[in-house]
Amino acid sequence: MIRRAVYLISLFLLILCGCSDYTISSTRPDPVIIIQNGDPNAAVWVDSFVQPSTINGIDIVWVIDTSGSMSNDEERLLAGIEAMMNALPLSGWRLNMISASPDAVLNEQQFPLVPGDTLLEATTMYNVMSTGHLEEGFNAIIDYITLNPYAQTWLRNDAALLVIFVSDEDDQSNIAVWDFESWYNIERSHVFLASIVNLPVNESLCNTSSYDVGDRYLEATSYFSGVVVDICSNDWSTGVQDASIQIQPHEFWDLSHNPAPGTVRVFFDRVLMDTGWTYDATLNRVIFTSVPPPGILVEIGYILRPDNETN
Repeated sequence: MIRRAVYLISLFLLILCGCSDYTISSTRPDPVIIIQNGDPNAAVWVDSFVQPSTINGIDIVWVIDTSGSMSNDEERLLAGIEAMMNALPLSGWRLNMISASPDAVLNEQQFPLVPGDTLLEATTMYNVMSTGHLEEGFNAIIDYITLNPYAQTWLRNDAALLVIFVSDEDDQSNIAVWDFESWYNIERSHVFLASIVNLPVNESLCNTSSYDVGDRYLEATSYFSGVVVDICSNDWSTGVQDASIQIQPHEFWDLSHNPAPGTVRVFFDRVLMDTGWTYDATLNRVIFTSVPPPGILVEIGYILRPDNETN
């Protein structure tokens, strides 16, 4: 499972000192690390996120591949939805499920789950959801929001929007990833994305085919600095909980890997921050003593510890 959007880049390693030894430049979502005076074979990792603003509620849509190959994932899917419901605030959220088959979403009219609902209500929603065999998650969410009149009876323009794609195959919509990103980016003032998909073969717990990798979902989720979960994982709960908390301002950030001592650097919108944060090696966590302002791109770069252990 990948808990957040990260970038692994092999570049130039500085013979470390206490000075400002690298900067991050270029435009999001693909940062470039520039490290001076060193060995070109070392690896630098960057954890990044955009600090959420305080929001007036959150609308959540799970876009689920309902083709036959997904039947074995039903138990983990419902457990993941229950974990998300339990991790969400006590008020202000609405959650619905739709098929990733566009033909199935045009007449979908289920009232969303709301605070106080349980796994029982979630299971009922899943069981009566309109289904189809197409695997077009991008088209499905666009058609549901723009063409289904019922969607507008529960979706709120002033709330944030979180979409979670779930599929064991890649998106097969007839639009470019960039076109989806552009549409989604202007759909609300605050949008978030997560994907539960097949990872590349060398990262997946079970996937053996490059054909099944959710590349388009991964690309879009990375663009929005979202959460990715390996669909092969036995338990999706931790990743789903991460997707839930990404809508809340971050006061700390758990690093994806263990850094070499003294190499952690924090940037706000590409500007190196010498103060306002501390690193807790016991928790492998950056703690913000000054909470990043809303909308700030936060990047935490560090040189991987030689044993390259991960959390």
